[in-house]
Amino acid sequence: MNKLSEAEKNGVYKAIFNRRDIRTFLQTPIPDETLYKLLEAAHSGPSVGFMQPWNFIIIKDDETKKKLAAIVEKERRALAIHYEGTDRELTFLDLKIAGILEAPVTICVTCNPFSAGDHVLGRNSIPETDLMSTSCAIQNMWLAAYAEGLAMGWVSFYKKADVRTILGIPYHVDPVALLSVGYTENYPDRPLLEIHNWEKRQRLDGLVFEGEWGERSK
Repeated sequence: MNKLSEAEKNGVYKAIFNRRDIRTFLQTPIPDETLYKLLEAAHSGPSVGFMQPWNFIIIKDDETKKKLAAIVEKERRALAIHYEGTDRELTFLDLKIAGILEAPVTICVTCNPFSAGDHVLGRNSIPETDLMSTSCAIQNMWLAAYAEGLAMGWVSFYKKADVRTILGIPYHVDPVALLSVGYTENYPDRPLLEIHNWEKRQRLDGLVFEGEWGERSK
C-alpha cells in the first residue's frame, strides 16, 4: 500500500469535510476532460462482487433539462403540502431544491441490478449491495468534483418513472440520482440545510456503540 504524505492526507480529509450539496451554479461550460475525470473517479469506486452496476447519462441540452426541472418542480409542490401548517412550511418554501436549469451539466447515475448476470459474489445475501455500490461511485464523483473546483447538487425530488420516460431508461434500470454539476460563486461553509436551520449534524459520540447496539464506550 502506498502511503500518503501529510499534504495528501490533508487534501483527502479536506474534500470529505468540505464537500457540499449545491443548488446555485454558473453557466460556465465544463471542459470535457474535466468531466471525464469525474466519471473516471466514479467508475473507480468499489462495488460488491466487482459488479459495477452503474451507467452515466450526460445531459447538456436545454430541452431535456427543462423536462427534468419540470418533474422536479412537480414533486416539490406535492411535497410542500406535507409541511402546510407546520413550523417548517416557510423554510421548505424558501429552499432551492434544484439547479438543473442553471448547471451546464446534469448527470443521471443509474443502477442496473442485472449488469453482472444472475450471480454476483456478495449480492445474493444482500440484494441492496448494487445500490450501495452505485452510491460509492456517486461519492467518488462528488469528491472529484470538489478537487476540480466544481460544485455538485444531488437532486432527489422526482418520480423514477418520469425520469425513465424522459431519458429512455429501461424499466429494470434504476435512475438513482440526478447530479447537477458546474462552477459556483456561492459555496457555503456549512451544509445548506444546516444554514436554513432545517437540521444540524448529530454528535458522533452519540452514534457510536461498542460491541453491541446501545453499548457506549467506557
